[in-house]
Amino acid sequence: MNVTKFIRSFGYAFAGIRSSFSEQNFRSHCLSAIVVIIAAWWTGFTLIEWCVLLLVIGVMLALEMLNTAIERVVDLASPDVHPLAKQAKDIAAGAVLVFACISALIGALLFLPKWL
Repeated sequence: MNVTKFIRSFGYAFAGIRSSFSEQNFRSHCLSAIVVIIAAWWTGFTLIEWCVLLLVIGVMLALEMLNTAIERVVDLASPDVHPLAKQAKDIAAGAVLVFACISALIGALLFLPKWL
């Protein structure tokens, strides 16, 4: 294994994370995550609840980053408006929406029993 290439790959990954912050949706997901983490701390989550919550947050952020990557690649490959390019971007955005809805449901299942 080439250690230099391995270490360099972390630099690329951090550059990708930094680049994600230029996206409004990613920033809004990060803000939501901070609010939810504060609420979970205030609520007194158990270890298992923290694990579920952090996993959901991590997947949501990663999925938003993948959506952005797909959009950028599609824009590069098809600079002109094309029905298949639009469909690819819409499907990626739909995947984020599906997981956001599931995340909200998981959040309700975690928080509501403690609050009611």
